[in-house]
Amino acid sequence: MTTNSLQHLHKELSYLKDTPLMPVLFVGHGTPMNAIEDNEFAHKWIELGKEIPHPQAILCISAHWETRGTFVTAMQSPKTIHDFYGFPRELYMQQYQAQGFPDLANDIKVNASKFNVETDYEWGLDHGTWSVLKYFYPKADIPVLQLSIDYTKDMQYHYDLAKELMYLRRKGVLIIGSGNMIHNLRMLQVENDDFNARYGYDWAIELNELFKEKIQKGDHSALIHYKSLSKWTQLAMPTLDHYIPMIYALALQTEGEQASMFNDKIVAGALSMTSIIIN
Repeated sequence: MTTNSLQHLHKELSYLKDTPLMPVLFVGHGTPMNAIEDNEFAHKWIELGKEIPHPQAILCISAHWETRGTFVTAMQSPKTIHDFYGFPRELYMQQYQAQGFPDLANDIKVNASKFNVETDYEWGLDHGTWSVLKYFYPKADIPVLQLSIDYTKDMQYHYDLAKELMYLRRKGVLIIGSGNMIHNLRMLQVENDDFNARYGYDWAIELNELFKEKIQKGDHSALIHYKSLSKWTQLAMPTLDHYIPMIYALALQTEGEQASMFNDKIVAGALSMTSIIIN
């Protein structure tokens, strides 16, 4: 980035105070039912919301917003999206009425211009975002943006794009990737409507441990080139929508920062709730 563009960026972001480096999260969000259940995952989200520095804004990369091209929400009042079906009425009544942040969305568009990030005024907040944030920040008093996942791009593209967001960490912006590093809905074993039954297939446990090993070693290249990691990756991730948000989070790790795990469980056989905090 040139000196002129850095000066422009500083001017554009003058409405956000400089802060120490904010943590980065990858959250295994699991079933939408977590939004209305009193369980250990929700308890940890509540705990973290109290522990980490209070953000000035939140940028979430959710598995549930896939697009051709990359977009960032830029509306003033994003709607709550109920992007699921067949669940109890209580879940569809949930609203997370956080404000958006149009100025910040436009700054992201300018700063990541070589990736052709465009502003979006139609999407809102899907359950990959609000089902988690309702526990982190129940007052919904922090502006929230979403960044979409361009499904036409490879893993390196997403990793490189995430690097362009690094400056936000020094402006009090909490960046969250929301997905599940192992996510095969067709293989789920659900008994008595319990989507969080503590059970993992052998292959899911093996791969989850391998992912954690690479994360803790900072071996991002191995995770970008995930196909060569294990014969189980195709089974564990038949689609990549829930894996890619983790790549965004890891790309924002700086030298000397640790990646620690929380909610480290596999549920319903083929769904990893394993989550990461980088700080």
